[in-house]
Amino acid sequence: MPALSERRLPQLPWLTRGLVAGVSGTAAMAIWYHLERALRRGKYTGVKTLADGTPVPGLWSKEGLDYDDSIVPGQIVASILNLPEPTPREAGAITLALRWTYGSAFGIVHVLLRNRLREPHATALFGTALMTMTSVAFPLLGRTPVPWRWPVDAQISSLGSHSAYILTASILDNALR
Repeated sequence: MPALSERRLPQLPWLTRGLVAGVSGTAAMAIWYHLERALRRGKYTGVKTLADGTPVPGLWSKEGLDYDDSIVPGQIVASILNLPEPTPREAGAITLALRWTYGSAFGIVHVLLRNRLREPHATALFGTALMTMTSVAFPLLGRTPVPWRWPVDAQISSLGSHSAYILTASILDNALR
């Protein structure tokens, strides 16, 4: 039997590997939010309103740590699908469904990039794509302020949570090759 240090993780087919990487990245993002909220003990500005002043509840507290941690993603999905305007609770449920489906599937993007590029270039492009989509989608589709107008702690939270996702998904994809 090989020593523990000599054992390798199983190699997975590309699609499975991408989904595993995406699910793991999404879990890392959720853990980031939980730890950040616990460590800050309610001492954060967070995101409270859209650009027009409309109040925005958070998923797990009065306000989100950033817009991904609020009901805004659920409101965006409801709008795109021409659904009736959801209640805050419904928008929160849609947000979580979006996070776990889209977040899981986005891991496949790293697999495809990694098939063409070496590291760290694949992860850098993967992270840039994810952060660009976040920075563009929220103001255009969710009526949030542009990211540089978010409270500083919300910007830091967004960067931290997305970095947790990016690094976890990338590391897992590479480990399961």
